Amino acid sequence: MSGNSHLLRISIASRVLVVLWVSSVLAFGQVPTGAKPTPRTADGHPDLGGYWKGTRDTTPVGNIGKDLPGFKLPLNPAGEAALHHNLTATIDPESLCIIGGIPRHNASGLAFEVLQGTQKVAFLYWYSYYRLIPIDPARKHSEDPDPSFFGEELGHWEGDTLVIDSIGFKEEKVWIDENANPHSDALHVVERWTRPDADHIHVDTVIEDPKFYTKPFTYSRTWIAGNPSEELREYSCSENNVGQDHLGFGPGPIRPDGTRGYLDPAPLPPPLPKSPEPVK
Repeated sequence: MSGNSHLLRISIASRVLVVLWVSSVLAFGQVPTGAKPTPRTADGHPDLGGYWKGTRDTTPVGNIGKDLPGFKLPLNPAGEAALHHNLTATIDPESLCIIGGIPRHNASGLAFEVLQGTQKVAFLYWYSYYRLIPIDPARKHSEDPDPSFFGEELGHWEGDTLVIDSIGFKEEKVWIDENANPHSDALHVVERWTRPDADHIHVDTVIEDPKFYTKPFTYSRTWIAGNPSEELREYSCSENNVGQDHLGFGPGPIRPDGTRGYLDPAPLPPPLPKSPEPVK
C-alpha cells in the first residue's frame, strides 16, 4: 500500500467519523432520566470494563449491513465475486473454529467481556478468543504489519471515546459477518467505543475496503451490562466441533429480515421425562 493511498483512506474515514461523532453526541449526550452515571477509572476515563450482552432491538444480529438500506453492502465487482465465492465454495470459518475477527465479532449475538487498564484494553469472547489493544496516541501502524484475524489494533482516547484503529487483516478464510460477506487484506476498521451510562456500552464503526467496496460504510450497536454474577467461561471450539463433515458452503438460508436462519425452524424435541423417584 502506498503512503498516499493510506493517507487517502484515513482522510475518507475521518470525514465519516465526524458524522458518527455528531450522531453519537446527539444519541448519548445526555444520560437518560434514572440511569446510573458512567463509572470512571482512576485516570478519569470512562470505565468500559464489564460483561456485555446484546439487546433485543439489535436486528438483524450477525449482519454487518444492518444499518444499510436493504442490508446491502456497497460491493464493487471484485467484492461481488468474493461474496459469490464465499456463498458457493467456503464453509463458515467460525464453524471450523477459525477466529471471526473484527468487525464480525461486534455483530455477533454472543456476549463479551472487557478488561480495561491504563495502557491496554482487552476484549474477551466466547470460544476463548481475545484481542489486546495498546492505548498509546503516539504509536503508529507498522509499514507492513503481519496479517491477523483482528488486525494490527491501536487505541487512543478522544475525550470520553476510546478509538481503535485496525489494519493488516488476513484475506483468506475470513467472512466479515455471519452472512458470508467478504473482506480483503485492504480492510481498515475504526471503532469508537463509548459508555453513555453504567448499563450500556456503544460502538460506532467505520469500515472501508477499497478492494471489495465502492465506499466506506458504518455499523453501530449498543449492548447492556450483564448481572454481576455473569462471566465468560472456557469454551474450546475444536473440542466441541462435532459433526463438521456435514457442513455445506455459505451461510445457509437468510431470512427477509436479514438474519441468518430458517423462517420456520423445526420445533425442539420434547424434554425427556423425569425418572421416577426411588422408593425409600
